[in-house]
Amino acid sequence: MRIVVTGSLAYDYIMNFPGYFKDHILPEKAHIISVSFLVDSMKRMRGGVAGNIAYNLAMLGEQPLVFSIAGSDFEEYNALLRARGVDTSQITIVPDEFTASCFITTDSADNQIVAFYPGSMSLSPQLSLHGIGLSHNDLVLVSSSDPASMDRVARECQELGIPYIFDAGKQAPRLTAEHLRTGLRGTQILIGNDYEFGMMAKTLDLTEAELIASVPTAVVTLGERGSLIYTSATNGQGMPIPVVPVANVIDPTGAGDAFLAGFVVGLKHNMPLDVAGRMGALASAYVLEQRGCQEHNYTLAEFVARYAAVFGPNEHVARLAADVATAASA
Repeated sequence: MRIVVTGSLAYDYIMNFPGYFKDHILPEKAHIISVSFLVDSMKRMRGGVAGNIAYNLAMLGEQPLVFSIAGSDFEEYNALLRARGVDTSQITIVPDEFTASCFITTDSADNQIVAFYPGSMSLSPQLSLHGIGLSHNDLVLVSSSDPASMDRVARECQELGIPYIFDAGKQAPRLTAEHLRTGLRGTQILIGNDYEFGMMAKTLDLTEAELIASVPTAVVTLGERGSLIYTSATNGQGMPIPVVPVANVIDPTGAGDAFLAGFVVGLKHNMPLDVAGRMGALASAYVLEQRGCQEHNYTLAEFVARYAAVFGPNEHVARLAADVATAASA
């Protein structure tokens, strides 16, 4: 099984302003705001849902295929993904555009001013899964991107008979009811956080319980409260998945992407759903402990040892490194 990751690729430009925005905003002049903030640091970090998921999959021994679009400034990012073992052959490069970019300035009270430039991502609806050799033995992750692109990927998975997981992510507020119906129609699993499930249910004029019951499996992440996995066998109650204790949460950004990666690896290796959920919880914990979505690092042996320390030894997880080695040599 090849894991195909669709969704956005982006750069995050993180800047810190050593003061307070409120001290520089004049309410009586709000109709003609003209203000500049001198920041004392800036860091460019790799991001985008597809990149984040693929990075975490690679950490767990997978060689995912990324199906996405980027700009002329993507060369360094591309090289780093390839060095991790990610297949970037289906990333379309737009030579006269920039990769999607998010500019985030944070003040001393953690208030943020954000500007997002979609760049090459605006062309993603033109991409097609047809002709790249996928089959019913593969698994596509339909993740956050341009809504029209997500709709097209879901439709093409249905046309080609390719299993897929639908992850609305941060696009949940922008997806129309028709987009959501398309995504839900053929998905094996619907995954998202509780806010995203609420947004999707509202758009579809359903209760959250009705939304969850409309798909074979639903995974709802709840932040520090863990997650719930729903199937027909759980009778609407949800199988609880605990969190992995983290001494100091540095940055939650990207934790959901890591959860999905860990969960999918568990599914690929035929682990029970509760074990796959714990795989996701552990993968997300590594992200929480670092600033940035792709700054963490661990070996498979370290991952397996930490799983055993937190949840107890598990035969499925213990075989993970051996299974990955066997697959690589096949």
